[in-house]
Amino acid sequence: MRLTALLVMPLTIITAACIANENNRELQPLKYNNPGLVVDLGVGLWAWPMPMDYDGDGDMDLLVACPDKPSNGVYFFENPTQDPQVKMPVFKPGVRIGGTTHNFQISYVAGKPRILKPGYEFLRDDKTGKFDFAQPTKIYPKTNVHTGGVRANMWRYVDYDGDGDHDLVVGVGDWADYGWDHAYDRHGRWRNGPLHGYVYLIKNEGSDAKPDYSKTPRKLRAGGGDIDVFGGPSPRFADFDHDGDLDLVCGEFLDGFTYFENIGKRKTPVYSAGRKLTTDNGNPLVMDLQMITPTAFDWDGDGDFDLVVGDEDGRVALVENSGKFHGSFPIFKTPVYFQQEADTLKFGALATPFACDWDGDGDEDILCGNTAGYIGLFRNLGRGPGGMPKWSAPSRLVVGSARPTRQSGDTQIHSHPFRVMAGPSGSIQGPCEAKWGYTTLSAADWDNDGDLDIFFNSIWSRIEILRNDEGTLVHALPETGISEAPPKWYWWKSQANASLTQWRTTPVVIDFNGDKSLDFVALDQEGFLTLRSRGKSAERIFVNEDNAPIRLNPKSCGSSGRMKLAVVDWDGDSRLDLLVNSENATWYRNC
Repeated sequence: MRLTALLVMPLTIITAACIANENNRELQPLKYNNPGLVVDLGVGLWAWPMPMDYDGDGDMDLLVACPDKPSNGVYFFENPTQDPQVKMPVFKPGVRIGGTTHNFQISYVAGKPRILKPGYEFLRDDKTGKFDFAQPTKIYPKTNVHTGGVRANMWRYVDYDGDGDHDLVVGVGDWADYGWDHAYDRHGRWRNGPLHGYVYLIKNEGSDAKPDYSKTPRKLRAGGGDIDVFGGPSPRFADFDHDGDLDLVCGEFLDGFTYFENIGKRKTPVYSAGRKLTTDNGNPLVMDLQMITPTAFDWDGDGDFDLVVGDEDGRVALVENSGKFHGSFPIFKTPVYFQQEADTLKFGALATPFACDWDGDGDEDILCGNTAGYIGLFRNLGRGPGGMPKWSAPSRLVVGSARPTRQSGDTQIHSHPFRVMAGPSGSIQGPCEAKWGYTTLSAADWDNDGDLDIFFNSIWSRIEILRNDEGTLVHALPETGISEAPPKWYWWKSQANASLTQWRTTPVVIDFNGDKSLDFVALDQEGFLTLRSRGKSAERIFVNEDNAPIRLNPKSCGSSGRMKLAVVDWDGDSRLDLLVNSENATWYRNC
């Protein structure tokens, strides 16, 4: 059986909502259709939170900017409690109130929220309380104060030196030393430099009424050198230690926070060397994912500064200040993610859904991977309002392993959350991607025991299995009986008894050749589309109209892979076709 690109055409996926309105042919978000359900508050890829009382009813709401696809915009999450003492309200679903770009940051001047992007401010109407996100006002001649590979550019107001007017501070993420990918030596050590995160001060030499900002921004220093964290600093000045001057907390491109204590005076700041913040149990304070965007704000009104932090997966967390200190070092509680009334299905960033009847009740559920390396399950709970499916909140899958007990030697199943992460050397694109996993998957009954098993690929470029043993998932590698080498640009060169592929590509498990056994349809290490009959050696049987093997991605290193595949008889001719991700989708018709 051969697959050929004799006909390639775009697809438009139309939901019931689109059918009701022939003029609306845009993809529609899938709704939970489950009144009363509560889920994690979330937007799309990358959350930039801006806490404030937006609607003026006395409680704290959230504006969240989401600069990326598919939900670009600023969203208003209303706190319905009207009670400022409620620490963790269930917010209303987000309402889009404007467009956005990267690097939206909030400041508080005289208790009022001010929103900046590089070189501009979005003014707020005093009567309506709405920000004009369409027409920002220029506040500084330059939008970039740093030379080099800038990938974060975070502007805020602060009265840095206590003289009564507000200066500008800019957090800069510099990638010039880091480069990008393919920079490991043969021992897995990164040969390029780190990410840098600098903080600049632009002094206001005028007043708030008539600002006159310095033409020469200067880098701020701490502990005898430039402030420099691991990218994306998102600087926030506040009196964290209650001594009357402004200290500094910076985030980073990864998951942690660095605290710089002001050991000088309010009008003449001097910062000590940075220290990583910790939680009240002594562990490092880290977020679940990375690309974090913290804002210091007294969320619970107890007189100290908490952190409201956005994560790369679109969620927002409260990191509460415990009010305790180690000396003058503030201690925080572990992050707790805000909740909202359920609106549309979300499972982090770059979600990779796969529909199947996971629980065997006769309807289609959804398994889903994401950048964080989790796999989640949305259960189909039957018909909800309007006759459309009603969905559960996503539950992250757990895996189990059998271990003997010390006393009796009996075997018990110990379970733990399933997650794939690159760690310091597992991503082609370097150690800045340590907490990413890029899971993408399909499901089939591989071992013929009557339930579905999960096959997934990830940042590690190999097809692995979560074997379903009577409801317990066991993480393993499929038995292939062959030895293969990874893609040639990987730093590790060892052969593996595994089905290897390229990163971030879907392994489709299906009986493709009609022999009553399951096969893999997947990319090989060079980006060619292949068939692995019963998971064995990869064969390039798929050819195009020129009789040449189909190569879906000829690129290398970080540009390799990235293909999401589905195998289905799209045109109903009893031959299996291929759908490939594109602006919408590309159909390779099997002729």
